[in-house]
Amino acid sequence: MDATLITSRRGFMQGSGALTIAFALPLPGRSQAAAPAVFAPNAWLRLAGDGTVTVMCGSAEMGQGVLTAIPMLLAEELDADWKRVRVQQSPVDQAYNNPMFGMQATGGSTTVRAHWEPLRKAGAAAREMLVAAAAAQWKVPADECRTEAGQVIHAGGKKLAYGALVPAAAKLAVPAEPKLKDPKDFRILGKRTNRLDTPGKLDGSAKFGIDAMVPGMLVAVMARAPQPGAKPAKVDDTKAKAVKGVRQIITIPHGVAVLADGYWAAKKGRDALAIDWDLGAARDLSNAKVSDLLAGAASQADAIALDAGNVKDAAATSAGTLDATYEAPYLAHACMEPMNCTAWVRGDTVEIWAGTQSQGPSQGILGQVASVTPAKVKVNTLLLGGGFGRRFAPDFTIDATLLSKISGKPVKLIYTREDDMAAGFYRPASVAKFEAALDAQGRPTMLKCGVGSPSIMAASGFLKIPDNGVDAMAMEGIADHPYDVANQRLAYGRGEPGPQVWFWRSVGHSQNIFFIESFIDELAAAAKADPFEYRRALLSKQPRYKGVLELAAQKAGWGTPPPKGVFRGIAVAQSFGSYVAEVVEVAVAADGTPRVLRVVAAVDCGMTVNPQTIERQIEGGIVYGLSAALYGRIGFKDGRVEQGNFHDYPVLRINEMPKVEVHIVASREKPGGIGEPGTPPIAPAVANAIFAATGKRLRSLPFDTAQLKSG
Repeated sequence: MDATLITSRRGFMQGSGALTIAFALPLPGRSQAAAPAVFAPNAWLRLAGDGTVTVMCGSAEMGQGVLTAIPMLLAEELDADWKRVRVQQSPVDQAYNNPMFGMQATGGSTTVRAHWEPLRKAGAAAREMLVAAAAAQWKVPADECRTEAGQVIHAGGKKLAYGALVPAAAKLAVPAEPKLKDPKDFRILGKRTNRLDTPGKLDGSAKFGIDAMVPGMLVAVMARAPQPGAKPAKVDDTKAKAVKGVRQIITIPHGVAVLADGYWAAKKGRDALAIDWDLGAARDLSNAKVSDLLAGAASQADAIALDAGNVKDAAATSAGTLDATYEAPYLAHACMEPMNCTAWVRGDTVEIWAGTQSQGPSQGILGQVASVTPAKVKVNTLLLGGGFGRRFAPDFTIDATLLSKISGKPVKLIYTREDDMAAGFYRPASVAKFEAALDAQGRPTMLKCGVGSPSIMAASGFLKIPDNGVDAMAMEGIADHPYDVANQRLAYGRGEPGPQVWFWRSVGHSQNIFFIESFIDELAAAAKADPFEYRRALLSKQPRYKGVLELAAQKAGWGTPPPKGVFRGIAVAQSFGSYVAEVVEVAVAADGTPRVLRVVAAVDCGMTVNPQTIERQIEGGIVYGLSAALYGRIGFKDGRVEQGNFHDYPVLRINEMPKVEVHIVASREKPGGIGEPGTPPIAPAVANAIFAATGKRLRSLPFDTAQLKSG
């Protein structure tokens, strides 16, 4: 990495008087020779002679707080002085693989879940080594010593700072199964903690992908293919070449790139290109075609995700039935920092600088692109200005690498907002068709659901649809819903309108919780039952669902009259191992415009690392989901995307932000994820509140508020 690009990290492994410990996951028993760096790391711990603890984080930081959570896990078991803990982004190496993924990548709200035990073991093992070193120096039994805030303390009052024990501890064997703390003794975990990456973001020293600078680099802007498979039938680059600063124009599989001395020249050159695109089969793609195709797939869904009881007999003997069809559109990720990657292909080596969620896979993919071995690909992971799943995709790293290889120069590829909106990585559009049978008390005795949706598993390139034909991501939130219904048939119907689909914050839960939580609300209305009590009665076998539902209702004052003109809605969901219920308060204006005034969220994410992060991630998930519910849609006309920027793909503005309260359930369950679970319940909670206000059921996203107008 060029020293002018970013602060050098070579010093991390230099200097004397340092104990550096790394642990494989799970920890094997190993002996430590005189040189600490002989350990093959997964989670790195560096303890310097001055007592400073440096932790290496293998996960990407995209605002979810991993650069603080990972050090907290280690520091807790190490009994470190938190004021002396530092964090650095790790290099890319199999040793840093996410244990739940089997590769070094960040997503699925997995970082804390995956590393909860392994990284605590890493800290605990180091603590035991330091205690053993102190006990040997004092010639006392180790069990007479304890640790606190970076010191080993003997029962007789003697103390040694960790830094003073570095040389002796470095010579000891690494414990294979160190003893972990009882959570009741935690001093760091579970406490509100300011983030370690905040100061750099405040003073401007933090480096995001778009900040990368390499001497002699060119900047590239691409005219991207408007649909997967589209090809340029004719390219006239005469005017583009005339733009001052344009150096080269290159056609690659994803489009036509203009390389220039700077961004503005590259963009002007790109805009001056005259391209006739052959859209192929996508030329007549439209919103109506998408809806019709997916509605048909939902009606004919025959890949069975759940088949229980006898739905036919239950329907025939019911006191009544209810059916409804729900729909959700394609969505863009709308990351605040546009997609970008700086790549430099030099001979048989590749180096990139990018904010990416998939550091590990990038080595293999870019090795193929540049025809080099993966070991010759160096990935510098910079901060991400929003990820939401989008930066797990490899398109921007592939194209930057190709352009560098072809041009022979380092190249920084930058997407405009419009480029990314049309780049073809979307949350799938989806249609769900429900049918329920009810007994005389209005309780469901049968539930059928067919979901029609494109397959993320098929589109990903590294997942495979199982033999039963069910894309688990298309059915999550519905196939595993918590409600007590004896007879069920839940099925998937694959429909592929054409646009590329991808992981989007909370993946299938993002639309499926809207579908099922709205439909459960419809069943409650048909039964003339309170929506909270109706759900509660159907969750008797689901204590964690029931717990967050009751807590949210209690904190929101459910059952007490809201202010005049204000109406409440409720929804509950489980995703990524965490349970979230949300109650919203909504007012609907005469012109049909809904205003969300208040959101009360209850979350059970098991044992916690940083409550401050939990609160902010739930808040952020609510903003993200509410933006999608009120405004989000990627539409198509004549094969092309209709949206381009925030003027026609709006997100929630500051003046629209509701008051948000987050209440965390005290739990001893294993940790769940927190980056995504706040998103799924917000859309159905708002829709259910709108129904309470107007008596009108909104079954499509984004909400068509025109039908809510008074009179």
